[in-house]
Amino acid sequence: MRRLPRAALLPLPLALLVAAGAPEAPVSAPRSLVWGPGLRAGVVLPVRYFYLQAVNSEGQNLTRSPPGQTPFKVVIKSLSPKELVRIHVPKPLDRNDGTFLMRYRMYETVSEGLKIEVLYGDVHVAQSPYILKGPVYHEYCECPEGDPQAWQKTLSCPTKEPQIAKDFASFPSINLQQMLNEVPKRFGDERGAIVHYTILNNRIYRRSLGKYTDFKMFSDEILLSLARKVLLPDIEFYINLGDWPLEHRQVNETPGPLPIISWCGSLDSRDIILPTYDITHSTLEAMRGVTNDLLSIQGNTGPSWINKTEKAFFRGRDSREERLQLVQLSKENPELLDAGITGYFFFQEKEKELGKAKLTGFFDFFKYKYQVNVDGTVAAYRYPYLMLGDSLVLKQDSTYYEHFYMALMPWKHYVPIKRNLSDLLEKVKWAKENDGEARKIAKEGQLAARELLQPHRLFCYYYRVLQLPSNMYFRNTLSASPANPKYVMGWSSFLSQMITRPRASASGKDLPEKSFKSAPINTPASASDGLKASLQTEAGLW
Repeated sequence: MRRLPRAALLPLPLALLVAAGAPEAPVSAPRSLVWGPGLRAGVVLPVRYFYLQAVNSEGQNLTRSPPGQTPFKVVIKSLSPKELVRIHVPKPLDRNDGTFLMRYRMYETVSEGLKIEVLYGDVHVAQSPYILKGPVYHEYCECPEGDPQAWQKTLSCPTKEPQIAKDFASFPSINLQQMLNEVPKRFGDERGAIVHYTILNNRIYRRSLGKYTDFKMFSDEILLSLARKVLLPDIEFYINLGDWPLEHRQVNETPGPLPIISWCGSLDSRDIILPTYDITHSTLEAMRGVTNDLLSIQGNTGPSWINKTEKAFFRGRDSREERLQLVQLSKENPELLDAGITGYFFFQEKEKELGKAKLTGFFDFFKYKYQVNVDGTVAAYRYPYLMLGDSLVLKQDSTYYEHFYMALMPWKHYVPIKRNLSDLLEKVKWAKENDGEARKIAKEGQLAARELLQPHRLFCYYYRVLQLPSNMYFRNTLSASPANPKYVMGWSSFLSQMITRPRASASGKDLPEKSFKSAPINTPASASDGLKASLQTEAGLW
């Protein structure tokens, strides 16, 4: 029986790739496998995608790029010749392990449906052509699914997210009035980076608290995108747009911790974690406004393992002292480590001593066999991209984490290094001396990242974070007892006081608090236009 690789969408079976051995037999188009969310009409994503596993004439999964020059290709057309639709279909991404990633971005909705042909030369692959019965919506269609459970089922959302469960364990009850009173006082001063969001009737409103809230464009865009896809619960929450998590109160303290949402967590804080703005934005702007995203990285992993340079590699800003140590180690041990600082801000006095490295395109990182991941101001947001490559990741021990770290294990998915980097050179030497084991860990890490970081799962994760408190406390609150301190006031009556003008001008500007408490954010089109020039720099600046 043919087997699917682990990148498959649940509930498809997980399987290890067939070990590489003798020269590959020719590709068999009919026996090859095609699957993934991009073959489902109801899975609406900025960039739709699906997978292909090349299988040879003997029924074995290929484990490297197919021999010969015959390419796989994808042709997508509207089912109706009367419907002219713009669809961008780039070349398949060869993941260099016998699998391919197919992508397409739609710019209009198709009423009748789509016909997707997957071809090897001129021969149809697997069950091609694939018919997606309409309507098939594009990313900016205001077409939310009214049944959230049906939406989650269509996306094959995980039934459990351990990090979400852990985060909400700190909040056995949520006192809404306490949250609304305390958050602005504790975190909303002039130096704050907090945004207060309200979702009501699937419309999103926000109010900025503090001076440093420009990054609200990233939280805006994902919330707007989610609201276009599924009916969101009515809910009130605060997002921290700064680097560091904020809530350090312990669960057993009085008063207890407040539910603040952040992009990065730490072992000594109680913030609720969402996928970072970096991977979220790159997912929304893939094949359009960004180069590095969770999909494109998979087809740009550099030379094969045996042809990679046997050194550890690092480029980045001077945002942590250990990064300066890396450069010094590199100068002393150039045969083991190539490290450089690409921009000085925190330790400008060190530039003359350590030098400044040229920017390096992120895809070029994977010319090296080992990648060093060292924290920046918080967790290094390059980490998910490094894990999707096919180099071995040497990860610094850290108190900081992103939403997917709980699923990764040291010595299975990456090689841990001490916080002070004292064992880094030792670990590089180990990897060089144990090439087979190092390669196995690199592959396990890559397969885990491919599964955990599929773009559709980001939407699942965001929805679950918003859904969980709604299910716990805020649904049917009109019938709650006024004596119950968990329900300070009925949710609907609270929102009627919170939003005194339910639909103000959609200018995207924060409105004066004296006029009313909360303002609707940009329309989807204007929000998108405002983001095209944002946060796309060379990887070396992270």
